[in-house]
Amino acid sequence: MMMRKFLPAAVVILAMGFAAPAFAEDPVTVEISIKDHKFDPAVVDVPAGKEIKLIVKNLDATPEEFESTELNREKIIGGGRQGIFYLDPLKAGTYPFFGEFNQATAQGKLIAK
Repeated sequence: MMMRKFLPAAVVILAMGFAAPAFAEDPVTVEISIKDHKFDPAVVDVPAGKEIKLIVKNLDATPEEFESTELNREKIIGGGRQGIFYLDPLKAGTYPFFGEFNQATAQGKLIAK
């Protein structure tokens, strides 16, 4: 009998825990291209404290590995393909990235402000 009284409340509490908050914002979308083994743009300003959806489009015919120690991301992106990275809100600062296969030319950075 007592279980029946608490069951509806438990269901509501569990449902609240699994539901997305109503105030959640969509991530800020940022696009970067790789062309001629260079990132374009090479410097990208992003808002600090916001989730980021980073789309890296490889316009070259050869693969490139997008890598960033500071962002803790690494992914090989085939020629003519794209990679998508979801980044948690960043603190203000500079977050370098590079192309592992063409480090001499493929350099860039996100600047969270």
